[in-house]
Amino acid sequence: MWEIKYLSEALADMEKLDHSQRIEVVKKINQVAANPLPKSEGGYGEPLGSRSSTQLTGYCKIKFLKLGLRVVYYLVKRDKAMKIVVVSARSGDEVYLIAQKRKQKK
Repeated sequence: MWEIKYLSEALADMEKLDHSQRIEVVKKINQVAANPLPKSEGGYGEPLGSRSSTQLTGYCKIKFLKLGLRVVYYLVKRDKAMKIVVVSARSGDEVYLIAQKRKQKK
């Protein structure tokens, strides 16, 4: 199991969720943390790439279709740490734009 770490902003994102959403998100993050590597490497992570507005190569996402939420994370392989960058609703590309901004802070 990989260690789960949150950016302070991602913790604030979690606080904005209602109780039932928070339970679902934590449950799924814990499930993915068992093997957060990208699917191409045999893990559960859905890799993100580069688009015109974002450069998130090396980052992965967790989708919550029923909740309309996304979690964006990256891996620090040498520490076996899964760093949660953003937890937000997927309205257009907003969640990915937020991740791009927070990427500079890591």
